[in-house]
Amino acid sequence: MDGNITVKYLQDYLRQKDFKPGQEREYFLKLAEEVGEVARAMHKGLLPKAPDDVIDTLSEELWDVMYYTLALANLYGIDMETVIPIKEAHNEKRRPGQAPAFETGR
Repeated sequence: MDGNITVKYLQDYLRQKDFKPGQEREYFLKLAEEVGEVARAMHKGLLPKAPDDVIDTLSEELWDVMYYTLALANLYGIDMETVIPIKEAHNEKRRPGQAPAFETGR
């Protein structure tokens, strides 16, 4: 990694590092596992003690979720830098000023 981290950079980086078409189910199962590990880390309050101390912490698990989310996007040919602003604009129209996680009545 070069330190200039954008969503596009991460997707390109992961496409070079870990791109296995036909393994979508396995990537999804890993994503689900990592979401469970985020829940465990939150429940246990596993926060880093120092900025570079991310191993076995919520920080590490959140990166794992991002990793598998972007890896899945790559397998399906989804450019997240294109999707994010479109989805954000849609969310803002539906619920101005609210995060989608807190929407009701879906």
